[in-house]
Amino acid sequence: MANNFEPRRADVDEVELVGGFEKRHLELVGYDESWPDIFLDHQGRLRKALGTAEVEVEHIGSTSVPGLAANPIVDIVVTVDDITAEEDCLAPLLAAGYKLRTREPGHRLVCTPARDVHIQILQRGDEAVDNYRLFRNRLRADTDDRALYEDTKRALLNQGFDDMNAYADAKTEVIAAIMKRALSAGA
Repeated sequence: MANNFEPRRADVDEVELVGGFEKRHLELVGYDESWPDIFLDHQGRLRKALGTAEVEVEHIGSTSVPGLAANPIVDIVVTVDDITAEEDCLAPLLAAGYKLRTREPGHRLVCTPARDVHIQILQRGDEAVDNYRLFRNRLRADTDDRALYEDTKRALLNQGFDDMNAYADAKTEVIAAIMKRALSAGA
């Protein structure tokens, strides 16, 4: 395990975007049957890198929803006991070849060098993890919401977004509506 991280006593209090803003080509492609296998490959790599640490590793985002067109980036969430213990949760992933992209309060993001797999690292019990699951499960189960989400993504991409954060922010309203229906349905 890399020893270049000092144990942290408090979480960071601002967003650090490692490498700064980068212009990205965003696109939607039809569902790819290889996405679950890519997830499983990285799930194994993540578990191996994190060793005996008790972590949950789940496939989230559009690539986790069969039939849904997606930006071809496999999103994964990893939950750890202590997000501030970077020597335990971040250093091993960097040593395994992942690159740190974002460090912010309660959240770290690492990705592959090709940036085709994004790993969200959150602390166990963070409500964001439940929200990822709820949204994914709603899209898997409800064809109308799945179609609405895909149509929204297509319309936004036609507006010419080249910043993933701005594109993600633009989807907030439709995501909130889908989440509200999921909560009402008890999904």
